[in-house]
Amino acid sequence: MAKPHTPSDGRRAIVIFGATGDLALRMLFPSLYFLDMDGLLTHDLKIIGSARSAIDREAFCAKIEAAVAERAGTAFDPAAFARLRDRLDYVSLDVGGDGDFSALSGPLKGVGEIVYYLSTSPSLYGAICEKLKAAGLAHKNSRIVVEKPIGRDLASCAEINDQLAATFSEDRTFRIDHYLGKEAVQNLLALRFANTLFEPLWNKVSIEQVQITVAETVGVEGRWSYYNDFGAIRDMVQNHLLQLLCLVAMEPPADLDPDSVRNEKVKVLRSLRPIKGGEVERKTVRGQYTEGVADGLPAPAYADESGGGESSTETFVAICAHVDNWRWAGVPFYLRTGKRLPSRTSQIVIQFRPVPHSIFERTELLANRLTIRLQPEENISLTLMNKTPSLARGGMELKPLALNLSLDTAFKGSRRRIAYERLLLEALNNNQTLFVRRDEAEAAWTWIDSIVTGWDDMSFEPTPYPAGSWGPSDAFTLLGLNGHRWYD
Repeated sequence: MAKPHTPSDGRRAIVIFGATGDLALRMLFPSLYFLDMDGLLTHDLKIIGSARSAIDREAFCAKIEAAVAERAGTAFDPAAFARLRDRLDYVSLDVGGDGDFSALSGPLKGVGEIVYYLSTSPSLYGAICEKLKAAGLAHKNSRIVVEKPIGRDLASCAEINDQLAATFSEDRTFRIDHYLGKEAVQNLLALRFANTLFEPLWNKVSIEQVQITVAETVGVEGRWSYYNDFGAIRDMVQNHLLQLLCLVAMEPPADLDPDSVRNEKVKVLRSLRPIKGGEVERKTVRGQYTEGVADGLPAPAYADESGGGESSTETFVAICAHVDNWRWAGVPFYLRTGKRLPSRTSQIVIQFRPVPHSIFERTELLANRLTIRLQPEENISLTLMNKTPSLARGGMELKPLALNLSLDTAFKGSRRRIAYERLLLEALNNNQTLFVRRDEAEAAWTWIDSIVTGWDDMSFEPTPYPAGSWGPSDAFTLLGLNGHRWYD
């Protein structure tokens, strides 16, 4: 075994495995560039990239500069990148091969605090952890950041978590869900718990239904082999949509301590009513896109995508979920996600109940609706009934109007941050609030597994839907049975 790395009180470092991959080049290094440009990185932070590519430091820096310049666009500043460049180093490692990680010891000499970011396939997490431990590089002042998916079911999730835990304790393990880094998602906490307006109404008495939609216009974009093994329910519902559901449904935490927030999210996941057996036909919808038109251009069917073929993988999922606790009993939470849909949007809709009795005979009253838009723009809109400025006879005329809180307008001139900027900064600052805890990930998989098992047992195949549509007609029936409709 290699001589253990001895931490000092000197420099800090982040080591990014998979440093020449798509995620690192599109998200991680541009995020580090912006953090550095804004003065949010400590002066002693070293950034070490590692990948299989046998390139030297100069070639690596050139690759990073090109990626950052493309992402930053007009915000690219050569002087700012020069500062980032001074932090960069590169070590060629085949993490799936037989070599050890002693090559990292040199660049990490004198470094006291290390963050390892695994921008690799989850199948490599165990090997990387073992090799870091064998090289003496996984000391008490080091921590690890891992990307989703953590497995494809509860069993594989637990296996990967065991591999991580063999080297890094839970308080040193950071599981990323990039949705938690979005401003509008964090603003949901502020909206709920920093204002007295909504909290007294945030329950089954005042809220009729909740809708959470994450829609994409793109197809699988060269990820067919991965996506075909996971599908929409594992790729999107298990993490992104359930995280949003937790933030909507959770009880107020005692404070913003990481475990206070995550304890409340776990309670929500454990309160989700299981959907199993014949319930899957009544409470879920599976779809797979066929050829059609998306973004004004012809789009191929999923089965015809590059590397594709006949497949029973779903590209669309809609679910009617229930949180069985005192606050939410009887309130449906509708979850919807899919590829090749008409527009790219992520939003949460809180539909309030109608007034118990209307005194306005000339107008049909629409119940108040709170819409929290995550993308493409970030804004919060509250629909209210308002009197029209008219002198109509025979009573007052009302019209629904929206009170809008646009983050782009309210903070005009502020740059819209990449979600990974905040997550990287929190990982560097050792703050786990925005990261997923082990029991949280496994509770989510427990609920998802019951649905997938039900699909398999019932031979519940995906229903075709044309690319460019809002999914199978069954998705509309799912809400229609309760007298509801989707808000697009």
